[in-house]
Amino acid sequence: MIRIDIATQSLELTDRSGATRRYPVSTSRYGAGEREGSHRTPRGRHLIRARIGAGCPPGTVFVGRRPTGEIWSEALAGAQPDRDWILTRILWLSGLEPGVNRLGNVDTMRRYIYIHGMPDTEACGEPGSIGCIRMRNDDVIELFDRVEVGTVVDIR
Repeated sequence: MIRIDIATQSLELTDRSGATRRYPVSTSRYGAGEREGSHRTPRGRHLIRARIGAGCPPGTVFVGRRPTGEIWSEALAGAQPDRDWILTRILWLSGLEPGVNRLGNVDTMRRYIYIHGMPDTEACGEPGSIGCIRMRNDDVIELFDRVEVGTVVDIR
């Protein structure tokens, strides 16, 4: 199970053996919220619907959940300063609570909310995304390798 604490900007993974790992994250700069178009991080119970990017090198750039062939660099970022970088791995979330984070205008999956990698130059451990949960690239690789489709994700 994964628990994401928006207040502390942290993600905690408890595996089947009971071992716990904790990682800093960056959730939405706009706070918590479920509505489509809000750019906020949705709360409640979710699950990992898809794992995307297995085997891709760290820094792989994704657009539309597909690798672009680019690897993030400061030069690439400098040439595209307003780009929202989705890097390295994607864990696509789906809400489990109808009317809260599933179906209608609060559907987490249709909002394309992911746990994904971020540029190493961005601050981690403080809000900064536009809805997703961003992690350091090494951390998201480690997390990705420890979870399966169907893993429960609780965001509070």
